[in-house]
Formats: sequence, structure tokens, C-alpha cells
Amino acid sequence: MAKYLLLKHYRSDHAIAQDDMVPMDQWSPDDVTAHIAFMEQVADELRERGEFVDAQALAPEGTFVRYDGEGRPPVTDGPFAETKDLIAGWMVIDVDSQERAYEAAARLSSAPGKDGKPIHEWIEVRPFYGETPTVTE
Repeated sequence: MAKYLLLKHYRSDHAIAQDDMVPMDQWSPDDVTAHIAFMEQVADELRERGEFVDAQALAPEGTFVRYDGEGRPPVTDGPFAETKDLIAGWMVIDVDSQERAYEAAARLSSAPGKDGKPIHEWIEVRPFYGETPTVTE
């Protein structure tokens, strides 16, 4: 078994279905409810297969913070692309193969959006390191 992080993006620069990508804040309450129910259904299906680890939707707020010596850490809200502008949520799965991770991501991509139409969003599939990498000099 190998763990994968499935990242749900708010938007994408990919050419597919750009005209159909309507931000969730422009969906009807019924559309939002259907989308969330679908995500819960997929999580339940993964649980039944023993593949679900965790999942969470993310709030749109976020701030970059870094250590910059003693004192108050610098905090910024740009000017670069930030994950709060890109990442809507995530799911961690533990599956037998990369192909199975792709299957799960494709299922998530079919989630209903505005007017119940599949949103065809791009899901980023990132494997976890199996072992901590060793550094040699």
C-alpha cells in the first residue's frame, strides 16, 4: 500500500472545460449540498475498500509566514500565487498502486457542480515518500 495526497484545485490553467468552471460561491445551495454529499459518498466508498485515510475542505483564507530571525515573523498576502487561491481541499488515500490512485482521483473529478453537471476539475495526485530520503555528502 502507498499513500497519495489528492489535491482539489479551485481553478486550473488547463484548457479543458474552462467555460464550465463556475466558482462554488455562484452555485445554488442545492448544488453545494449535492457536491458535498458526493464527496462524502466517495470517502465512504474508499473507506469500504480500506483506502481512505483523511480528507478536508479548506477555507479560502490563508497567510504565508516564515522565520526571519528573532522578533516578529514576516507575514504576507502576496504578491505570488498562494495555496489559498489554488487549493480547495485534499484527501489522503492508501492504495495498492499509482493506477488505483488515478482511478480515485478521476472519481473525485466527476463531482457535480453548478446545475449538477460534473465539474471535471483537475485533481493533483502526489505520492508520499515511502521512506525518509537519506542525504549523502
